[in-house]
Amino acid sequence: MPPGAPETPAIDPARAYLFAHMTKERYGVLYYSVSLDGLHWKRINAGKPVSEDYHGHASIAQGPDKRYYLVGNKSDDDPLIRFWVSDDLVRWAPHGTYRPDLENIPNHAKALQRIGAPKLMFDKPSKAFLLTWHTPTVPGSKEDPESYWASQRTLYVTGADLTKLPVKPKRLLAWNMATIDTVVQPNPAGGYCAVVKDERYPSFDWITGKTIRISCAAKLLGPYPQPGPPLSPNFREAPTLVRAPVSNDWLLYYEQYAGTSYGVSRAKRLEGPWFQLSGNSGVPEWNRYSMPAGTRHGSMIEISRKQYDAIVAAFPGEIE
Repeated sequence: MPPGAPETPAIDPARAYLFAHMTKERYGVLYYSVSLDGLHWKRINAGKPVSEDYHGHASIAQGPDKRYYLVGNKSDDDPLIRFWVSDDLVRWAPHGTYRPDLENIPNHAKALQRIGAPKLMFDKPSKAFLLTWHTPTVPGSKEDPESYWASQRTLYVTGADLTKLPVKPKRLLAWNMATIDTVVQPNPAGGYCAVVKDERYPSFDWITGKTIRISCAAKLLGPYPQPGPPLSPNFREAPTLVRAPVSNDWLLYYEQYAGTSYGVSRAKRLEGPWFQLSGNSGVPEWNRYSMPAGTRHGSMIEISRKQYDAIVAAFPGEIE
């Protein structure tokens, strides 16, 4: 097919995708968008939230019991990380809370009582959940807002039971570089890849600032080497990954904040090479993906077509 020619995305009749996210209008509240091809998304439930109980940066992991676990918090000031559980991705029930001890963290002295965007994954080889979030050490101010963000580092704990996690977190990444929104993805080629937002402010000294980057390691907890080049433009955050149907290409989504648009990069392998797709351009024939306006960060997961049909039936009413 010639470059730029019209393209009909592949669809696998057994596969579909769920995006649990917030919106620009209601930050932290849970909404759902769905897709059959991993590229074109529709918000469901007539554009209304699917839960009034949940609050946070939605991150979903399927546990060894086949149930789904959702993590969030009320705000960065909330000392508790909160969990919900679901059998069907339709009804969510509270599953407990976790309070990390942020005092005297090795290599992250004087951490503030701040918990940003907790993320959850389940690691099958170790049969344990990995919980990550970011915490700063420098208070913010109107005169110098970036010192706060430049002090953010990714922390983690692991455990088989979300109600019995270790109290003391550790630093996940050894680099002297601000990171937020870290997600860890098992690599089919072996090992794991940490997808991070480089949280330094972009300049001629830090041209990679505020971009999405990736680092791959042999083990879940690293050590992770310095990340590679940016996979996104500057001022992007909240990465989330799914695999396209049929081709199994990786699709890496990221938000142009705050709620401006979503972008996506594509690769055959997590290690790359990656290229950016065109979407939301205003010229339909140029678009390779589409996202409802005002969509803000969350996480995408692959679901079955049966699950897709049940979710759409439970939350009828689609919005482009």
